[in-house]
Amino acid sequence: MITGSNLELRAGSRILLADTTLRIQQGDRIGLVGRNGAGKTTTLKVLAGEGEPYTGEVRHGSDLGYLPQDPREGDLSVSAKDRVLSARGLDVLVRDMEKAQTAMSELVDDAARDKAINRYGRLEERFSSLGGYAAESEAARICANLGLADRVLAQPMGTLSGGQRRRVELARILFAASEAGAGGKSDTILLLDEPTNHLDADSITWLRGFLKAHEGGLVVISHDVELLGEVVNKVWFLDATRGELDHYNMSWQRYLDARATDEKRRRRERANAEKKASALHQQAAKLGAKATKAVAAKNMARRADQMLADLDDTRQADRVAKIKFPAPAPCGKTPLTAEGLSKSYGSLEIFTGVDLAIDRGSKVVVLGLNGAGKTTLLRLLGGMEPADTGGIVPGHGLRLGYYAQEHETLDHDATVWDNIRHLSPDTGAQELRNLLGSFLFTGEQLSQPAGTLSGGEKTRLALASLVSSAANVLLLDEPTNNLDPASREQVLDALHSFDGAVVLVTHDPGAVEALEPERVILLPDGTEDHWSAEYLDLVQLA
Repeated sequence: MITGSNLELRAGSRILLADTTLRIQQGDRIGLVGRNGAGKTTTLKVLAGEGEPYTGEVRHGSDLGYLPQDPREGDLSVSAKDRVLSARGLDVLVRDMEKAQTAMSELVDDAARDKAINRYGRLEERFSSLGGYAAESEAARICANLGLADRVLAQPMGTLSGGQRRRVELARILFAASEAGAGGKSDTILLLDEPTNHLDADSITWLRGFLKAHEGGLVVISHDVELLGEVVNKVWFLDATRGELDHYNMSWQRYLDARATDEKRRRRERANAEKKASALHQQAAKLGAKATKAVAAKNMARRADQMLADLDDTRQADRVAKIKFPAPAPCGKTPLTAEGLSKSYGSLEIFTGVDLAIDRGSKVVVLGLNGAGKTTLLRLLGGMEPADTGGIVPGHGLRLGYYAQEHETLDHDATVWDNIRHLSPDTGAQELRNLLGSFLFTGEQLSQPAGTLSGGEKTRLALASLVSSAANVLLLDEPTNNLDPASREQVLDALHSFDGAVVLVTHDPGAVEALEPERVILLPDGTEDHWSAEYLDLVQLA
């Protein structure tokens, strides 16, 4: 169980949550929802014990599994497999058993060999008590279902893409929760922030089934409405305008229906009350013209005002970022060319011999299975890391804009204002303030460190940086991740109307349809083909 008492959460001086008590128990599967920037990520971080509330306290009575949006910690030198096994302490045991086996086979001295045999026996006994080989098999099954191939599991964490590292962390958390360590029912409470990011369609389907069957508690932040619909049995709505958390003890669909019905009721009651109040005010104005009726007129006006004050507030429509890419800077016919690109991490070859030419205004989608090198290709094109062979040839007037799925282009220690100012040093201050305002960054938020923003807010800041760049070639890596539906629609509209060139990596079919691509690059082979609707079925799978 997790209990939060008298919680107040803040972002600067802005109150996200005020005087709130909440409880997460076994069997609760809670969808934490609210607009981008409402404080969902901050709330989950505090519940996980990774952040401190402004006031109040959080108490834990169960094991926790916490998946942040942007996991950046941990030893990057360990293998992905060992990172997953470490959830039950099996990684060290496996390595020690391998060392003992080597000693048993290589030692000549009988006494030393007997010592190694005894050590191996103790290690294997401990290994068995923790689930042993069955646990290794369970970890492998979870990893496979999350799209982590054996070759990826053998790699050091530092060689993996941000999306792959995030899937490893998710696998680690689910492995820890799947059998409660040595067997039995798990009472682990899972706190998951956008767990479907970077997953293909098959992995998302498997994850829905896992979470639906999980008997411990769950709080999930997700813009995947199908996951919410299938998994959650309670909804917490974080109202950004009131700083309150509304509790709904019902499924996602019932919550949507109840909220829609409640909103209709509030609007109907307000419309009726405003009509009656208007009539009372008009009557009071007539009475007020007569000195003998002044008191009656004031009482009537007071009654009309009270009638409106007693109404339940209607929900304010969420503000939405106004996203529009400006006209691209002038450039030559082919502003970006790549020749013979290859990339390996150690002995693992990601791709080799990739050629492509990005013509002015062209639209290109990069497809490939998870781990095929889609993000790596965009990083090479964007100059974020060097290729092993081949190179990038900039054409006349090239101006690149790169959106990174893990927001690496942002300085997480710098403020929102410093980030946009650094990327657009020649743009006037007021113009930049207007731009940030259109992306919903105003007032104190301009002084907020970028690292403290929610995933959706980081996405908006990164997109604002692209808008300020007047790029003529956009490299976009999962640009719709972490966005609420309204903001996603804004991004898709901006993508559809952009006149410059775009190279897109995405699992979002809607983003591909908005782009209306002409070509597709298939990795790891680097094959180029004309786009056809048949490829759309591969987008979610890739």
